[in-house]
Amino acid sequence: MSQMSPLLADVVTPFVLAVLKYAFLALLYFFVYRSIRALAAEVTGRPGRVTSGPSRTVETRPIKPSRGGRGKAPTTLVVRSEDGKKAGQFPLRDPVQIGRAEACHVRIDDMYSSQYHARLFPRNGAWFVEDLGSTNGTYLNRQRLQGAAEVQAGDRIKIGKTTMELKR
Repeated sequence: MSQMSPLLADVVTPFVLAVLKYAFLALLYFFVYRSIRALAAEVTGRPGRVTSGPSRTVETRPIKPSRGGRGKAPTTLVVRSEDGKKAGQFPLRDPVQIGRAEACHVRIDDMYSSQYHARLFPRNGAWFVEDLGSTNGTYLNRQRLQGAAEVQAGDRIKIGKTTMELKR
């Protein structure tokens, strides 16, 4: 076994070693706890800490406009699968939750989507899309969402390999 230098031996006392050992164990247990908690939330379908109440403020940011139907509020959400085939059509009347969970209004079977991935909601006569803290993000017209953004007829929302088009 190699000997420690005299300077290092003075600094690394048994007390310091014990403190470092327990700090490392605490961090390890914290990491395991957070991992199990995230896995349990994903499996049980709980939305986590995402709040979606009406009192939430909406932070909008400009997104590059799409070409067709711009300026008109959407009335229908058309869902297309990875191969481009129409997987469903949903009228937009009330807020719509999108994700893999059973409780979602628009349930998508896409391994790149979260249980509660995004939501579409009306506010003051306009429609907005918001990512709900998903791992892989939500894209509006090929730009990743940061907060909520207003959508119009003709816009495309992409979640994983699933594309959704807003129509009038």
